[in-house]
Amino acid sequence: MASEKVIGALNEGRARELTAILTYMAQHYELEDQDFGKLATKMKEIGIQEMKHAEELAERILFLNGEPTMKPDAKIERGLEMEKMMDLDIGLETEAIKMYNEASKLCAAEGDMVSKELFESLLKEEEEHLDYFQNVKAHMERMGAAYIATLTG
Repeated sequence: MASEKVIGALNEGRARELTAILTYMAQHYELEDQDFGKLATKMKEIGIQEMKHAEELAERILFLNGEPTMKPDAKIERGLEMEKMMDLDIGLETEAIKMYNEASKLCAAEGDMVSKELFESLLKEEEEHLDYFQNVKAHMERMGAAYIATLTG
């Protein structure tokens, strides 16, 4: 019998992934339009990874006879300056990492090791996303316009 707590945690994760997808794809479009193609391409790549995460969570929810949420857990912010984008993205990834660590523990306590492993696999990629966003933000702070110029094209 599937735990309602586990299904709830999976749906909470899915809602976070939907927010990340919409955020990163909106940033991709905005950056592409402003000719920051290198950063835009990376945002699209990360957005697609988040789509895969959302799909994995939905498949697990369905397997457990739950109903996957279709609603993001936050409002999508648009029109931000690049440094503010990175701050937002760092926040999204930090929250996801915290959420997935807690969800992993919950799944173990509920005896659902498959869902626990799913959260642990998602954690690895979320940590990679966080590292990327932190690095970009640090480069912007250290090198300013010179670094931002490298992101064009």
